[in-house]
Amino acid sequence: MARRIVGIHERLPILESLPLSFQHLTAMFGATILVPILLGVDPAIALLMNGIGTLIYSWITRGGIPAYLGSSFAFIAPAMLVISTYGGFNHAQSGFIFFGLFFVVVSFVVKFWGIRWIDIVMPPAVMGAVVAIIGLELAPVAAQQAGLAPWPSAVGQVVAPFAVSPNVLLVSMFTLCVGIIGTVMFRGFMQVIPILIAVIAGYFLALVMGMVDTEVIRNASWFALPKFHAPVYDLNAIIIIAPACIVVLAEHISHLIVTGKITGSDLMENPGLHRSLLGDGISNILSGFTGSPPNTTYGENIGVMAITRVYSVWVIRGAAILAIAFSVIGKVSAAISTIPAPVMGGITMLLYGVIAVQGFRMFVEQKVDFSKNSNMVLGAVTFVVGVSGASISIGTVQLKGMAFAAIVGVMLSLIFWGMGKAGWMNKEA
Repeated sequence: MARRIVGIHERLPILESLPLSFQHLTAMFGATILVPILLGVDPAIALLMNGIGTLIYSWITRGGIPAYLGSSFAFIAPAMLVISTYGGFNHAQSGFIFFGLFFVVVSFVVKFWGIRWIDIVMPPAVMGAVVAIIGLELAPVAAQQAGLAPWPSAVGQVVAPFAVSPNVLLVSMFTLCVGIIGTVMFRGFMQVIPILIAVIAGYFLALVMGMVDTEVIRNASWFALPKFHAPVYDLNAIIIIAPACIVVLAEHISHLIVTGKITGSDLMENPGLHRSLLGDGISNILSGFTGSPPNTTYGENIGVMAITRVYSVWVIRGAAILAIAFSVIGKVSAAISTIPAPVMGGITMLLYGVIAVQGFRMFVEQKVDFSKNSNMVLGAVTFVVGVSGASISIGTVQLKGMAFAAIVGVMLSLIFWGMGKAGWMNKEA
């Protein structure tokens, strides 16, 4: 029996939509609250503005792109430098507002100049590799959470030999197994919520094993408004944070293309990259003025859609509404925040792997001919740069992983395009 596919514009009954929306919320919750915690601000404000930002994005894109906007990790390093050097988080907010304005400007450039240039700067050989790297560079984090690899140590710290914790391994592998079995064996409505079922099953096992901090839930208040922060204009902060905008732009384009491949829609054309950038930009301007870290489209939610084949933008909107509600309901958000790392590690091993496979799927669907030397070199170099740990620093921003690979791939593509125009490349290349 063929699995049911829920289209982008399809609206499901509330009893079906609610668990599907909650599934998306649990997938992105841990990452989206980690960023404000690292930056020393109230996680509730990020949850609130991510929810509002997602609704704004959905409206601007005319309900045509099922994407959730969560807290971006690309700005952590430059924002920390601004916070430690120039007086606090509110100075970094001016850089976040600039980021939103940057996306708005680029959206108008794309609207008037079109997107044909993307085929030149990021041909399928590069784009497929970049999309695969999105999942591959996240994979070590999943392994660390799952207890299969050690967490990075501080510089100079003496590290004991890595030892697998039996309890952590049991919970993570149990969660992963439930997710795998659910994905390939569940039928009916359970077939579209295997991620949620796996997280719930793993959570209860962890609870029984004493791995859940229930004290956090008991101490949380039922109602609490997030803490807002007004921005302070600081040109130095803008200069420090600006390079990260390029990183997120590459990420945004990659996410939109892979979402289009998953949903079987040309989202770059309809509703269009320009609307996607505009929606993300406006939501980030608003976040910058209220005191929330900047946001970006989330790979975790793309992975959920790839597994469940539920692409409904109404489900994403439901997740945004739940995020807004949970930002002021302390006990609920506290309960979600107590999901142990092994549970999330187990399920994200599946999610991140699915994202990586989408890149290889792109090679197949775009019929990338790797017998051509140019395609072989583009794919090979992009992959190696992305997965090798290679990095380069531009000011305070360190380019590595997907971002560095995307930039190297773009540069090589432009060089090959120029050589082709000049007639310097043979037909076999």
